[in-house]
Formats: sequence, structure tokens, C-alpha cells
Amino acid sequence: MEAAVAANPVIKVAALCGSLRKGSYNRGLLRYATELTKESVKGIQVEHIDISPLPMLNTDLEGADGSFPPVVEAFRQKIRQADSILFASPEYNYSVTAPLKNAIDWASRPPNCWADKAAAIVSAGGSFGGGRSQYHLRQIGVYIDLHFINKPEFFLNAFAPPAKFDSEGNLIDPASKERIKEVLLSLYSFTLRLKGKC
Repeated sequence: MEAAVAANPVIKVAALCGSLRKGSYNRGLLRYATELTKESVKGIQVEHIDISPLPMLNTDLEGADGSFPPVVEAFRQKIRQADSILFASPEYNYSVTAPLKNAIDWASRPPNCWADKAAAIVSAGGSFGGGRSQYHLRQIGVYIDLHFINKPEFFLNAFAPPAKFDSEGNLIDPASKERIKEVLLSLYSFTLRLKGKC
């Protein structure tokens, strides 16, 4: 399947992590996804977009001419330039994290930067592996016109043995690595379908 992907156009994927913690397992998932696109999954360029500098959404920060603070405008530009989005969404209180929701809201301010883009979600956490946050994120996507792949889903219980991550938060579980590869390939194919290129 990789040979077929290599012959197709390159897509740009903006990767957003809902956790701001450096050692976050969700950040580790994005790190591994980026490694994959450099090694074995061709046709995809993943860029991690740091959401930590974004101020809390406050429309008083917007200019009368519809302008945004420079850090917000730079973030919005990255989302506009991306062909698709890869979210690493931890689960806080059965939902998405405040930093991630804040980033989504800033980029949804008119003109909506998310519209008509393909997206995928990966999550690592306890028990259900962040699954409930994914369902809320999918609901948000309906309103902002973001189109999520349906399969495969990726929820990872990071605390059940055997160890899924090393001491630095890097993914080491072979089965999970393969599942992330499947997510990326599905996102790639779906992105091309939305763009009418396959």
C-alpha cells in the first residue's frame, strides 16, 4: 500500500496536541506519527503546531478590521495552509482539554480555517484511552465543517501493561505503532477523496 501512496500527491498535515505537558503521552503519539511520515509512510508531511502561546479566546483582542493578534494569525495561517488535521486529544473530565478547545475556537473565527478539511484523532489516557474526548471533538467538527475519518479509531490505555511508552514519553508498543500507521494511511486517502484527487 505504501508504494501506491508514494506515487500520489503530498499532503500537509497540521498536528495539534491537546496537552501542553512536555512528557505527554499524546505528544508522544504525534512524535511517532511524524517519524513514520519520514520513514515508511510517504506522501504526508506532518508539522506539529504548538498551541501553548495562544491567548484565551477574547473577541476584544480582534481588531475592528477583523484582524487578530500576531500569534493567533500565525496559528490560523498554519491551519489554512494544511490539507488535513491530526489531533492528539487527551481526555479531561470526559471532554477535550481547554487549550485544544481554545485553539479550535480561534481558528473557527470568521473566516473559518477548518472548513472542508479532513481530520483524524488519536488519544492516549486511562481506561477508555481518551475515547470520550474524541466523541466531543467529532461533535465540534460538525459545526466547523471538519470531516473526520471514521475508521480506524485510535484509543490507547497508556497505563495497562505491557508498557506503551518509555520514560521520555516515546511510543514503544508495536501494536500501537501499527495502528497509528493505519490512521495516517486512512487520513491520507480521505484527504485525497475530499480534494477530488482519487
